[in-house]
Amino acid sequence: MCKWLEVSRSGFYDWRSRPESATARRRELLKVKIKALFDANNSEYGYRRLHAVLARGGELCSPELVRRLMRELGLVPCQPRPWRRSLTEQGAAGPIPDLVARDFTAKRPGEKMVGDISAPRGALPYRPRSGRRQEEVSSGLMAYPEPKGEGDHSTPENR
Repeated sequence: MCKWLEVSRSGFYDWRSRPESATARRRELLKVKIKALFDANNSEYGYRRLHAVLARGGELCSPELVRRLMRELGLVPCQPRPWRRSLTEQGAAGPIPDLVARDFTAKRPGEKMVGDISAPRGALPYRPRSGRRQEEVSSGLMAYPEPKGEGDHSTPENR
């Protein structure tokens, strides 16, 4: 293997028996602290929060180092959605009662008038377009173009 890596045998065994470096010891200590903080906070803290906690505790390290160590440890934060109380009662929906007893039957046309204001978005001019005053829209003074026929090319002689 040493020949394949192009290193001497003595160099390999010297490297293998060498004590752990200060940086490696510090990284291992940080890994232990990060894992403990992560578990203590219900796996919700990401690298930014963990870095802030470590900095408040006097540990000098960069956010990117915390991020790398979290990735090495396989720590993935989970941000839970805030709990909200439901405003409706849960359960099976029953029949909807007709509380106003509305009767829409008419004996002759025009006796009872019923309307529906639901329309697709943009079909009714609820908001004024640029250049038109609000009173023109609300009073009905806006002129709408007549629908064009198939052969109509909007020239006066073709109308």
